[in-house]
Amino acid sequence: MIGNRIAAALAGVTALSLALAGCGDSGNKSSSSGQSVTSLSILDYYNNDPDKALVQKGLDSCASKLSITIKRETVPGDTLIAKVLQQASSKTLPDVLMLDNPDVQQIAATGALAPLNDLGLNADGVIQGMVDATSYQGKLYGLAPVTNTIALFYNKTMLADAGVQPPKTWDELKAAAKKLTKPGRYGMAFNANATYEGSWQFLPAMWTNGGDETDLKSPQVAEALQLWVDLVKSGSASKSVINWTQGDVKDQFVAGKAAMMVNGPWQIPALAKAPNVKWDVVTFPLNKPDQTPVAPLGGEAWTVPLNKDQAKQQKAADFVKCLNSDENELAWAKARFTLPTKTALLDQYAQEVPSMKAFAEQVKTARARTGKLGDKWPDAAKVIYQAIQLALTGKASAQDAFKQASG
Repeated sequence: MIGNRIAAALAGVTALSLALAGCGDSGNKSSSSGQSVTSLSILDYYNNDPDKALVQKGLDSCASKLSITIKRETVPGDTLIAKVLQQASSKTLPDVLMLDNPDVQQIAATGALAPLNDLGLNADGVIQGMVDATSYQGKLYGLAPVTNTIALFYNKTMLADAGVQPPKTWDELKAAAKKLTKPGRYGMAFNANATYEGSWQFLPAMWTNGGDETDLKSPQVAEALQLWVDLVKSGSASKSVINWTQGDVKDQFVAGKAAMMVNGPWQIPALAKAPNVKWDVVTFPLNKPDQTPVAPLGGEAWTVPLNKDQAKQQKAADFVKCLNSDENELAWAKARFTLPTKTALLDQYAQEVPSMKAFAEQVKTARARTGKLGDKWPDAAKVIYQAIQLALTGKASAQDAFKQASG
């Protein structure tokens, strides 16, 4: 699930780069004197249960297999990057560092991370979108055991009562949303707020339509924005989407106030607590039938900060390799309603967890947000959510919104 990372903190990345040449020393040099590595420090942002406990189980399993102990620190997601930059500056980075996948290139660019290729790791069989997200200048810097994306949830009962089939095209989506709308209920709900979440939810429409973050003023991008505008302007979606988070969207769906919603599999546990809501998921609709659905990749990657202690650095790489074993990918995916990142595991997983079938299909062609712009992605994401706000509040047309937001 995408979070609101600290874009301001990343402004200091370039300035830090020259200071990080020796930043990987964690301060523990016992193994370089010939002693075996017995412990590793870990930093991640899974600081709330159930994720915290589920991840701990996986970490403990790999620690046991490698005959080591781990010292884990967890922090809130919106503070991780600031902490990483501070630790890089003070040479106190952990032995193993978890990063949201769009942040890997930004931190790799500072020189703070060790290339995993040099430590015997590779990304063979991993979906290309995740390889793109965790690589920088031709080298691999992170491996993600699981990933996620977004798709279209729908209330099976509401669609059946209205005689509506799950939409496959934008025209079908707009027609279905209009037919499903009635007093007290909108046909469609999505997150269009002025954060990276708003940009994230827009990407399936933009990318599937051939739009690109390298040319946000293109007709294809404007067409995607017009879809959002049409849904709100017709009354099929609430004007409040400009303020809603993905959690708010889920709440509308669970409360029966929305018949369809764009969201991710992390909402499934909450839906399971509402047995009266009968739901299913399909891939995001296409503008034209011959298009391929393209959605953004979520999920976190595990990296190895540079360390003067070569034995400890190698042990950290072995730990990351363990986390990304087939066994662990499937176990984590099932426990956390995420998806394995190895293509060969996706079909097996979809059969074993039917509720994830649409996500497993969608993720095969999903893209990394940083795949084309690298560490410049946050700038594009800001333009995207600003343009969405302009268009949905009527301050600009879909055609002009990106021109205004780009300045």
